Amino acid sequence: MPSENLLDVRNLAPPEPLERVLTAIGSLGKGQYLRVRHHREPFPLYPILQKSGFTWLTQPGLEAPFEIFIWRRNDEHVQSDVQRLLAKNI
Repeated sequence: MPSENLLDVRNLAPPEPLERVLTAIGSLGKGQYLRVRHHREPFPLYPILQKSGFTWLTQPGLEAPFEIFIWRRNDEHVQSDVQRLLAKNI
């Protein structure tokens, strides 16, 4: 079962949210994903994730305006788990 790492950057000023996300994804292993709670959609993050071999899904959150789920590309177990969570609106 994939494991979640939660990172809440809602109350941080730029560029600290981006810096914290980049630090956190550096330690993600197979079977792990990062759930980021953010006060706005982090458009500058997406090209960095793409180039670094990560996949992500962004959705409106319950605890924050945006939740971004990030995992290593081709980690199918994590992708399935995240899609299940999103289908349940968790």
